Amino acid sequence: MVSEILIEIVTAIGRFLLNPLLYIVIIFAILLGYRRVKQERKYFNRRIIWGWTELIGQWKDGWLYALLISLISMIAGLTVPKEFLIILIAVSIVALILYFINALSPIFTMGIATLAIWAMSYYHWSFSWWKISFEDVNLDDGAVVTITILAGLCVIAEGLLIRRAAMKVTTPSIEKTKRGMQAIVYRSRNVWVLPIFFVMPGDAISAVLPYWPLFTIGDSQFAFVLIPIVIGFAKLLRKELPALKLPKIGRSVLLLGQLILIGGLAAYFEPMIGFLTLGIGALIRIIMSIYFAQQDKTDHYAVAPSTKGAIIAAVLPDSPAEKMGLLAGECIRKVNGVTIFTENELYEALQLNAAHCRLEVLDRNNEIRLTQHVIYSNDHYRIGLLLAEPRDV
Repeated sequence: MVSEILIEIVTAIGRFLLNPLLYIVIIFAILLGYRRVKQERKYFNRRIIWGWTELIGQWKDGWLYALLISLISMIAGLTVPKEFLIILIAVSIVALILYFINALSPIFTMGIATLAIWAMSYYHWSFSWWKISFEDVNLDDGAVVTITILAGLCVIAEGLLIRRAAMKVTTPSIEKTKRGMQAIVYRSRNVWVLPIFFVMPGDAISAVLPYWPLFTIGDSQFAFVLIPIVIGFAKLLRKELPALKLPKIGRSVLLLGQLILIGGLAAYFEPMIGFLTLGIGALIRIIMSIYFAQQDKTDHYAVAPSTKGAIIAAVLPDSPAEKMGLLAGECIRKVNGVTIFTENELYEALQLNAAHCRLEVLDRNNEIRLTQHVIYSNDHYRIGLLLAEPRDV
């Protein structure tokens, strides 16, 4: 029994590596990193975040959530039709190719896949070359329950990823305001992959792949399939700093995921609740996206040139500025006792003292604090600060 399950898991991993969605999403992450670095160099003449950050975070940030969902799926025996997984993969591929990052929320992809299966079943579609017939799919027979539960779990993971991981690849750029001035905006584009094990009735796979190993519980046969669930999130931030705004969005999505999960559990008693939960959940997610987008349609910017001093647009990773605890949105009023407003003035003031960098900073709460850092060889040329100041765009 145990050996059969282990063989099944290993085989599922092998099949996972043959999934075309896997390689499309990898290429997509590489392109995201390339476009981001190109944008950073256009506006700030330097790379802010390593170009492979998107690709590494794509797998590193979501593996724990994928493991937990897989354990829940396997232990609870949440079986899903193979047709659902095929349509889910197809929907994700289309969203990636069309660059619809926000359409990769699990409530959208799983909701669309469910709707597509229902429509194909209603019109008796079949694909003989795949040995798939949608006439045999009955969503009312428990499938909508497990789909809704899995959608809720994945949306919960989406909310947690937005709260904890989206900041890693949020990068600044320059935008001209309605008044003709230049301000800093922040773009966050994230695509995460959750490799999740799904349980399927054994004969459903063996009908298409005769050599797929199966394990048996009682008189029933089952198979594991490992599917990459792709989650996407994109946001343009103007009015509020990413460190303040993204946790709010993440909490809202997390709450939605919990409500969808509750709806999925309730669908056990009445399958129609599952259909309603998926539909209403998708509608709420759309309303949330519109609501947060409308908040940023404003001429008020969180980071813009100021008469108070030099406003920090970004802090480079592993830089002296990061070691001093400087944050985006803070205002540097004085460097080594000299009032500054631009990057050139910052570096001129740094050279007044070859040993220390002493800063007077106005933090996000408009409270003054002092910080300092020992300057080593050439540190004053790469202190690691990007400032909001007038530039050519």
